[in-house]
Amino acid sequence: MGTEIGRVRGLGSAGHGAQHWWHHKLTAGSNFLLLVWLLTSIATLPSYDHATVRIWLQSAWVAVPMVLFIASVFYHFRLGLQVVIEDYAHKESRFVLTVLVTVFTFATAGTAIFSILKVAFGAAA
Repeated sequence: MGTEIGRVRGLGSAGHGAQHWWHHKLTAGSNFLLLVWLLTSIATLPSYDHATVRIWLQSAWVAVPMVLFIASVFYHFRLGLQVVIEDYAHKESRFVLTVLVTVFTFATAGTAIFSILKVAFGAAA
């Protein structure tokens, strides 16, 4: 059986756990700051009709933070679900679930970013 260290060697995060944790904390902070910006920005709109919100979103000062917000939220979402999968899913299904979560995250984030850019560049509805 070997020594205690011999039985556990090769197990653990192998140095990647701290980076994952740090990314999760950074995205949590950026999500908070961008959410505060979004709520104050929406609260200062003169009205909430479609035309006003569309004009508001066409500004580069609004579209860029919105795209950053979407990217940060979905990256944070993916990191969180990866931890849940690694902790609670059966070993046989971890890889498949991680791939599915990654594909779902990229697809939904891409759709949201495409929608923001479509409005920002003034495409017809």
